[in-house]
Amino acid sequence: MLDKETIRSFMKVAEYSNFSKAAEALHKTPAAISYRIKVLEEDMKTPLFLRTTRSVQLTEAGEHLLSHCHKWLDWMNAIPDELQQINDGIERHVNIVINNLLFDEASVSSLILALHQAFPFTQISISSAVYMGVWDDLLNNDYHLAIGVPGMDTIDHSVHTKPLGKLSWSFVLSPNHPLSSIQGTLKESQLRNYPAINIEDSSQHINKRTAWLLREQKEIKVPALSTKVACHINGSGIGFLPTNIATPLVESGKLVERKVQWSRTPSPLSLGWRRDSSGQVTQWIIDLFNTGHPITQGFLKNIDQLHDQ
Repeated sequence: MLDKETIRSFMKVAEYSNFSKAAEALHKTPAAISYRIKVLEEDMKTPLFLRTTRSVQLTEAGEHLLSHCHKWLDWMNAIPDELQQINDGIERHVNIVINNLLFDEASVSSLILALHQAFPFTQISISSAVYMGVWDDLLNNDYHLAIGVPGMDTIDHSVHTKPLGKLSWSFVLSPNHPLSSIQGTLKESQLRNYPAINIEDSSQHINKRTAWLLREQKEIKVPALSTKVACHINGSGIGFLPTNIATPLVESGKLVERKVQWSRTPSPLSLGWRRDSSGQVTQWIIDLFNTGHPITQGFLKNIDQLHDQ
């Protein structure tokens, strides 16, 4: 009913509003084009064109069909390559989740461009998650690969991990904050009087964890790392930032760093991928990190203790 030639014929008649011009463009006779459209209308059981002595115009049903024909023709043209891709072990789609601590827009865009060029028929989906939400997406939400799962070792036998390194933390606050004038190590009794700025763990199926919060301390939850940084700078609250983010802000005078009674230990982060994600695209991304490809460097810029390759 809707083979390639019929779709092309229908689209050309719609484009030229004329059977003769459509036939000329397709190197067919007007009679052949007219017959093909007539058969199509009979199969559809509805007129697709309003015919006059001078031209033909699409009916409402014809307009609806035309809106889909472009997609169908593109799909028909692409399907042989897509089937060959599947036969070659190249995934039809790959979902990637990135720890919010490692999310870098420039690196994400570079990765997307490189993936599209290497695997043009693979659908790529990239999102960000917080803390155990990275594991949650990998284990429960149909993600194939994660950049920055917490920990060096897997928490589930269905997932492989490759250590990336450790991210150090610095306790920082605004130069105008009351605590900034206190020298020496800050005690819990001093800290809990001021709100902790945190990004909520995005996990839905695994127990959420809180990055840093003292007993009876007020917590302010923000949606993104950039918001957390801004809240530290304007004095809304206190807490830890990745050292590689905090250091230049301290050096520029936008933040001050202080020692606290209970410092936060470095956070180990790893590349994680499901054991059943054995396609070429997933392995290609893993190889980027194994070889230290420039595309990966932006994802690793907040990791100050890189794991040996």
